Amino acid sequence: MPIKHFHQSELAKRWCVSTRTLERWRWLGRGPKYLKIGGRVVYRLEDIEAYEAGQIRSSTSEINLSEHNRNSNVENC
Repeated sequence: MPIKHFHQSELAKRWCVSTRTLERWRWLGRGPKYLKIGGRVVYRLEDIEAYEAGQIRSSTSEINLSEHNRNSNVENC
């Protein structure tokens, strides 16, 4: 089965965030793992899904303040 790769713009659209947000997360060491191939950043679907699975919460009390502040910059779709 071939590996599905997402370009930065595709992932930004999937998550309703700006490409600048993804760039900032990479700079800060946050977000999903990524590959840099020939100067282009791509994300593997398996890494995106793993990151999403790690974000599952059962209560709002599980979100710490620093995470809340990071996520307050998410754009509306």
